[in-house]
Amino acid sequence: MTGKKNRSKCAAAGRQDGFSVLEVIISMAVLTVGLVGLLGVMGLAMASTQSSEQLAIAKRLANEALESILTARETANVQWSQIANGSCAIGDPTGCGIFLPNAQPINLPGADGIIGTNDDAAAGPEVLDSPGADGVFHNSCPAGPDVCTPLTNYTRTIAITPFVSNGVADANLNTITITVTYTNPQFRAPQSYVLQTLISQYR
Repeated sequence: MTGKKNRSKCAAAGRQDGFSVLEVIISMAVLTVGLVGLLGVMGLAMASTQSSEQLAIAKRLANEALESILTARETANVQWSQIANGSCAIGDPTGCGIFLPNAQPINLPGADGIIGTNDDAAAGPEVLDSPGADGVFHNSCPAGPDVCTPLTNYTRTIAITPFVSNGVADANLNTITITVTYTNPQFRAPQSYVLQTLISQYR
């Protein structure tokens, strides 16, 4: 009897060792689903990082344009009436607006040093200059070793209108709306960053 009991225990122990083929298949399926989900999260994180970078560039371009408008106000050669949409050159005796309307490519400021005016096209496109692999800013764009990012994916619209309160336009106050539009590969649709503020003619 004792020998039979020992053999039964050995047989039972032998049946408990290892995994069945079904258990291995189920484990592999669970592992595969987990890895696929992890890859999806990593892809989403990378896309979000790219979107954040594009938004940061759009904010920079909008602030750059606003600073340019403030510079125009501080420039003695620019009248308050010229801080408006139009296509005149600085110093034009008619006093019409110097800031181009509608969406414009991102160009360097022209000879007048003010962004968004009609002489910017002659200055050429603006390029975002970032430090390269050495982490040192060399101001070397469009050539290396800095990382030079073209801004052809962006357009900028500067809209300047008189501020209206209770149906009456204020001659001394303008509403500035700067819209930077870019294409986001993640959503495959145009995205926009809008900066709106007021500017007074008083320095």
